[in-house]
Amino acid sequence: MGALQGLVDLAEALRPWIGAGPGAVIAALAIFIRVGAVVALMPGFGEQTLPLRLRLAASVALTLIVAPLVWPAQLPATGFLDTTGLFLAEAGAGLALGLSLRFMIMVLQLAGSIAAQSTSVAQIFGAGLTPDPMPAIGNLLVIGGVALALATGMHVKAAAMIALSYDILPMGHAPSGPDLARWGVAHGARAFGLAVALAGPFVLISLLYNIALGAINRAMPQLMVAFIGAPFITGAALVLLGLAAPVMLTVWLDVLDARLAAPLSLP
Repeated sequence: MGALQGLVDLAEALRPWIGAGPGAVIAALAIFIRVGAVVALMPGFGEQTLPLRLRLAASVALTLIVAPLVWPAQLPATGFLDTTGLFLAEAGAGLALGLSLRFMIMVLQLAGSIAAQSTSVAQIFGAGLTPDPMPAIGNLLVIGGVALALATGMHVKAAAMIALSYDILPMGHAPSGPDLARWGVAHGARAFGLAVALAGPFVLISLLYNIALGAINRAMPQLMVAFIGAPFITGAALVLLGLAAPVMLTVWLDVLDARLAAPLSLP
């Protein structure tokens, strides 16, 4: 009975679109293109390890959520050139929105690489969500960050972000080249700075380790300090990861929420 009522409600929601002509189809496809571009780069749903059918299903589901909220009062023109320009503009807008979220995955990847390189565990690789080779620390941070983001409702926030993006970039309007370049440089610098800040504890412990190693080597040149220090720095890195990872992911999640609230603003 509940499923039947759901189908009735869906039919009622789709009634204004049925029989509206090719303009309605083009408008629906335009919304789907923007949503699909966002999903292609969004953390979690946009990972290449996820089957293509699931990514397509996520795009369709988000389109059904967003479309009633942003349905244009005036349907777009149906000419070939007009439709092509509309689709390209929507793809550009969606890629800009998706890239703002993809930067957050790059933050975790870079933070994990810096942490692993600083603590001499960069040679330990493992399977992860992304096809890029990363140390195990980076994979752990990426998987933990994506799981935390999805558990806190990132898909709901993403739908709201896409719907609100039509206030800044209405249907058929793509971001201009100079503005997009300025925005990309600012967010790239912000991502790099955040990654270094997240990996700061590992850089600090590496600095202290090397200073102590140099002092011990100076005091006792005959002692093979590398054989003593290597297990210590590896164990200390694992302990520090267990203590710092929750804080790192909490800070990262706060920045991600701020990015979802204002994806096109300058940091």
